Amino acid sequence: MANTDFHLQFQEFEDDQGFIESNQGATTVTIDDPVKSRKQRKATGTALEEETDPLDSNDKTELLSGERKSAPFWTFEFYQTLFDVDSHQVKNRIIGSILPWPGKNFVEVYLRSNPDLYGPFWICATLVFAIAISGNISDFLVNYGQPKLKYVPDFRKVTMAATAIYSYAWLVPLALWGFLTWRNRKITSLVSYSFMQIVCVYGYSLSIYIPAVILWIIPNEGLRWFSIVVALCLSGSVLVMTFWPAIRDDKPRVIIAIIATIVILHVLLAVGCKTCFFSTYEMIPLSEVHNKTLKATSTLSS
Repeated sequence: MANTDFHLQFQEFEDDQGFIESNQGATTVTIDDPVKSRKQRKATGTALEEETDPLDSNDKTELLSGERKSAPFWTFEFYQTLFDVDSHQVKNRIIGSILPWPGKNFVEVYLRSNPDLYGPFWICATLVFAIAISGNISDFLVNYGQPKLKYVPDFRKVTMAATAIYSYAWLVPLALWGFLTWRNRKITSLVSYSFMQIVCVYGYSLSIYIPAVILWIIPNEGLRWFSIVVALCLSGSVLVMTFWPAIRDDKPRVIIAIIATIVILHVLLAVGCKTCFFSTYEMIPLSEVHNKTLKATSTLSS
């Protein structure tokens, strides 16, 4: 039977370096503090991520510094940034274009360096359909009650309204941007706006015409002209106050010419839409035309 009486003795070993040198083939196991090990692993992992992913750090640096480079205009990423806007920003920009405040520049307060095409595109599309639908309803109400009149909706108004609105919202900003860029090269103290900023300003300035066009359904000329004047004053003041910093240091005649051109084109758009799509003339039934022709013929023969 084996002897179960044995003594446990603790022995002090020599330091790790000496033990490893004397026993080259020995296997060593190191037990570290778990808290310290976790901290070391986290620190090591962070260092590896920073070393292996320099692009993310560069993007973060560019975003924090506000100097992130924009993509070329022929790429999808360039146009994607123009639709990167939330509903809160669109709402504030619409309110800012409807309720101008003296001394507040629309670009500096609402757009800054983040113009969008989402709001202007849908504002123009809504205005196009509002003009076409309201114009057809107005024609129906004007000629309502005529017994021999067969009403047919005029779908050509959609095409005509889209051509007029989108041409105004793109061609006028393009011409204005080209002229302001040319003047900025001659006078360096002028404030410069990008083409997308000007397009954004013109697009949002048309939002006031949507409720005005809906009011044009009512066949009352006084109400129609009153709504036109109110819409012109509000949207026109937004345009003038926005572009004033870009032209105030220019020559007086140039300032007058630019302001007059902006206001006249804005007036022509409103008056042209009212005249073309909301006619005040009632359609005369064919029977009345025929009776008048017969009366004129009988009068001449007699």
